[in-house]
Amino acid sequence: MSGFIDFSLDDSIEGTPSKKHLPLLIELVPQTSWGDNLRSRLQKKDWDRLRKGQARWAGWHCEICGQSGKDQGYKWPVECHEVWSYDDENHIQKLDRLISLCPLCHKVKHYGRTFNVEGHEGALAALKRMMWVNGWKMKDAQAHVSEAFSIWEKRSHHVWTLDLSFLKEAGVSLFPA
Repeated sequence: MSGFIDFSLDDSIEGTPSKKHLPLLIELVPQTSWGDNLRSRLQKKDWDRLRKGQARWAGWHCEICGQSGKDQGYKWPVECHEVWSYDDENHIQKLDRLISLCPLCHKVKHYGRTFNVEGHEGALAALKRMMWVNGWKMKDAQAHVSEAFSIWEKRSHHVWTLDLSFLKEAGVSLFPA
């Protein structure tokens, strides 16, 4: 997976994040869980209610950088991201919460997908975004990318059970896997 981190880039990134709430870290979903996510398990009306409710709660701004996708050239302000925790012994992937992210921060979270869809140019833009938001140098970003892919590779050897108990209070019906 070295193609994901072998970029030449100056450590100087211009600008300062407008509002920093949480660090911007890569969250790679194990390959064996691709396609089995919250949106695929919910009726569209329920997914829309959850994601719009989260966006409203976040004030239609990214919970990491404070920006809006509309200011970044997108037609929408935020995207809904699923935050998962992993029980690596029992292979349970648990939904911990939803978070609103601007499109640029969301591309960092799904760095592998960004690389696959947008190529080196998109991955480099995501890497620069992560450096900018976190105030990191290239070596810090590369170390994080390497660690994220190492964890992803180990987790991708297992079939994961989704724990969506987080949604019990949301009053939504889930489709089976």
